Amino acid sequence: MFDITPRTLRHYEDMGLIQPARQGATRLYSERDRVRIQLILRGRRLGFSLPEIAEMLALYDADPTEITQLREVIRRGDEKLRQVELQLSELEALRDDLLAMRSRLQQVLEEKLKASQHKGDER
Repeated sequence: MFDITPRTLRHYEDMGLIQPARQGATRLYSERDRVRIQLILRGRRLGFSLPEIAEMLALYDADPTEITQLREVIRRGDEKLRQVELQLSELEALRDDLLAMRSRLQQVLEEKLKASQHKGDER
C-alpha cells in the first residue's frame, strides 16, 4: 500500500510512531496507523528526521484542534525551506565555479592543441 518494507514498518513501530494491533504474529493497521504512515512518509520526503516527525505527531495527539501542530509544522517547514534555499544557492555557486573552470580548461586545451599542431607543421 505504501511501497515500504515490513522492516520499515517495524522500525516505525519500535519508535512508537505507529501502534498496530496484534493478532498472533500478524499486525493489524488501523486507519489512524495508515494516516500516521502517510504523514511519516511525507515528512521523510520533505527532509525531516524521524525524531522531528515523532515530535510533530506527538503534538497532533496532544491537541485535537490541530492548531498547535499546524503552527509547529509551518514553523519547521519554513526552517526546512530556508535550509533548502541555502543549499540551492550553494549548488548554483558550485555550478558556476565548475562551468568557469571547465571553460578555462577548455581554452588551455585548445591553446595546447594549436601549439602542438604548429610544432608538427614546422617539422
